Amino acid sequence: MKTISLKVPEGLDAHLERLAADRGTSKSELVRQALEAHLDSLLEAGAGSFGALAGDLAGCILGPADLSTSPSHLEDFGA
Repeated sequence: MKTISLKVPEGLDAHLERLAADRGTSKSELVRQALEAHLDSLLEAGAGSFGALAGDLAGCILGPADLSTSPSHLEDFGA
């Protein structure tokens, strides 16, 4: 097993200390479990396409349907 070291704020260390004592485990084991769970959730979140992940946001903003049809938006384009 590889070793890494990190600095945590005192409040987080106290929280880890209490939780480790309550569960009868080490702070290192708690950090490993939390890190693994977090990384797994990141991988699951990234599994879909951007369109699938942001599908609920499509159409939620009011405005012109197509800015490319307005000549005022094309002023100075390519200048």
